[in-house]
Amino acid sequence: MTIELVPLGTMTAVLRKPFVLPKTPVGDRLVYEVESGDIAGERLRGKMKGTSTADWLVIGPDGTATLDVRSVLQTDDGALIFIHYSGRTDVSKGPGTSPLYAAPLFETGDDRYRWLNKVQAIAKGRLDGAMLVYELFEVR
Repeated sequence: MTIELVPLGTMTAVLRKPFVLPKTPVGDRLVYEVESGDIAGERLRGKMKGTSTADWLVIGPDGTATLDVRSVLQTDDGALIFIHYSGRTDVSKGPGTSPLYAAPLFETGDDRYRWLNKVQAIAKGRLDGAMLVYELFEVR
């Protein structure tokens, strides 16, 4: 059995300065709110809406950062899509030194995008200062 990766688009986000909660029971927690963001692809295109988009990142003692991101995307044609993903990156040498890997899931009731409810996506990203860029793929 072969895995096929079908492009979904490029996701770009501008992050605000994080709220830092050091030494919580699960590690250092950083909450990054997203100032602005979008997804641009042939099958999926839109902007992140509202103030609910954020990453509740946890950094363990070995420098492994665990992503926990939730967002609402409004497509260019008006559909609302909830996006949730978790993932990992290595921040032991500082933020932005290693790629970010994520596994997005989608939820929508809009008939035009209901196909996304069945998609398991993967993403590889990079952080450059406050700019986060992911390449998103549907796994088939």
